[in-house]
Amino acid sequence: MKRPYAVLILLLLLVSNNVFANGVVFNVKDFGAKGDGNSLDHIAINKAIDAAVASGGGQVVLPVGTYLCGSIHLKGNIDLHLSAGATILAAPASMKAYDESEVFGAPEYQDGGHTYFHNSLIWAEGQQNISITGRGMIDGEGLTKKDTEKAGNVQGGSIGTGDKAIALKQCRNITIRDITIYRGGHFAIIITGCEIGTIDNVTIDTNRDGIDIDCCKYLAVSNTKVNTPNDDAIVLKSSYALKKPVFCEHITITNCIVTGYKLGTFLDGTYIPEKVNWVCGRIKLGTESNGGYRNIAISNCTCMWSSGLAFEEVDQGRMENIVVSNISMEHVHHYPIYITTGCRNRGPKERTDVSYGGNISINNVIATDVDSLAGIIITGMPDYPLRNISLSNIYIQYRGGGQPYPSDKTYREQGTNYPEPRWAGPTPAWGLYARHVDGLNLSHIRMETIIPDARPAILMEDVQHERLDDVDTGKTNNF
Repeated sequence: MKRPYAVLILLLLLVSNNVFANGVVFNVKDFGAKGDGNSLDHIAINKAIDAAVASGGGQVVLPVGTYLCGSIHLKGNIDLHLSAGATILAAPASMKAYDESEVFGAPEYQDGGHTYFHNSLIWAEGQQNISITGRGMIDGEGLTKKDTEKAGNVQGGSIGTGDKAIALKQCRNITIRDITIYRGGHFAIIITGCEIGTIDNVTIDTNRDGIDIDCCKYLAVSNTKVNTPNDDAIVLKSSYALKKPVFCEHITITNCIVTGYKLGTFLDGTYIPEKVNWVCGRIKLGTESNGGYRNIAISNCTCMWSSGLAFEEVDQGRMENIVVSNISMEHVHHYPIYITTGCRNRGPKERTDVSYGGNISINNVIATDVDSLAGIIITGMPDYPLRNISLSNIYIQYRGGGQPYPSDKTYREQGTNYPEPRWAGPTPAWGLYARHVDGLNLSHIRMETIIPDARPAILMEDVQHERLDDVDTGKTNNF
């Protein structure tokens, strides 16, 4: 009876030391990592990854400690596991610890953050069966930062230092689960041209974008919290990063929380709202949209101190078959719902495609304390209307206080402009403004203002086949 117990004890000891007889678990400290926050540890971590790959794959474990790192090369059949109490700390630029940007070798229609991947803290390209898991943290202190509050004046892309926390390109079967990312750089997570993947139970508190999913298919984002006071939270894109237009399709976003608190205050629990920037938080499709988006489902999400839902197709792609349900928003910046097409056409000049948007359904939405700048915006283009747009079971409470819209002014056509409502100014209606739409179904909608607004509640221009059923604009205004 004693021998089985001895074998069990031996097995437990092997597990506790992260060493299995078949070599599936690799402790980075066995490869020279210090975890003291001062020594550069990415070389040792990469050695552990290479050893795991040589044995056919496995789990590379970072025990408790702070691992100062430059570029970590994630490879096929590897689970990079951050134990609770382990932190990967991005090295400062002065240590020159990051890989150089790869050569793109084509016109860069997309911004630099979407073009280059190798100059990241953790990156993989062309790999399969990869994951980043655990209750540990990635702190991107040394990554690209905003150098000014002015939108657009931002470092990023290929600037000779670390740019993103996690960058995955053309990978398959990917998982990112349970980790926390603080100060994620240009993008905390960017996934481009990848197939079949899951981002689950991840917490992000970062200075620019949270999660960018670009030209991907069969990906699910779930149970994830994203605080982005200065940029977008969860974004689907379809850039020219793969040197051709590629759909972002078959994507689900569910059970997520989006906020716009000051950097770090989501993680420390003080939850201090950030002042209204050009954008805070939000779930968005766009702006890069060369291929477009289709078969997208967004459900069961809450947004606090955030911009509203934004669906933008402006680069000659197609935006279609989008379903949104069960969204709660409070303290909404600029607009609650924004659906638009345009002709920015950020791509090869020889393309003749026209941006298209259609078959979009949004239902079961509650939004309170909404900025009076803009109501719901649904705008297509002259001769190219949005088609089959449906909004149902929606309640929106606006702050109100808007001034009469000038009679000699026309609300800006999207055209070649960057599609941000803030720069178009107040909408002509406080509740809903629609233009160039063929097929608009509004059902069981209530909109009201806290204080009166001098604009009409609803205004439609060049809208055909509209249907309004049980649309109530409250006691302060009627359309």
